[in-house]
Amino acid sequence: MRKIGFLMLLACAARAQAVFEVDAAQSHAVFTLGDVLHTVHGSFKVKRGSIHFDPSGAASGEIVVDATSGDSGSGARDKRMHQNILESRKFPEIVFVPSRVKGTVNASGESKVEVEGTFTIHGASHTLTVSAIVVATGDRVQTKVHFVVPYVSWGMKNPSTLFLKVGETVDIDLDASGRVTWR
Repeated sequence: MRKIGFLMLLACAARAQAVFEVDAAQSHAVFTLGDVLHTVHGSFKVKRGSIHFDPSGAASGEIVVDATSGDSGSGARDKRMHQNILESRKFPEIVFVPSRVKGTVNASGESKVEVEGTFTIHGASHTLTVSAIVVATGDRVQTKVHFVVPYVSWGMKNPSTLFLKVGETVDIDLDASGRVTWR
């Protein structure tokens, strides 16, 4: 009898609505920008985030990254990134708003899903679908997301110079930790 009750509980969890509350202090985004001579790595701080999703795949909420926190380890490069490319004083937040989750997020263990939504950067919104690996342990969740931002085609300046040639896309890896509640 206990086994049947446990299985019913798991089945209900798989069909339940869930809320993922991001722990900003335990989350971050890193970027990788390739150039001819070397690769630039840097990071951004996550400000806040909350994602709601249900068994039908509907999702809502947002994950907000602090555009002003971008740090590549070079003061001169970061100053140029903030002033000329991101214009982070004018556009201080980078926001992803999910609209749909494709796949099942398991109440425990690892899940692989795709998340569709709108990605807003530099004052413009773009449709984006990302693949996510979600690991749930109790009420804790760790999510890893990788995607590419074609920043030049999205209207931002290419920082290339006569001698420094960088790619027109930047790789982003978001590592978000937090709590999940099942309703």
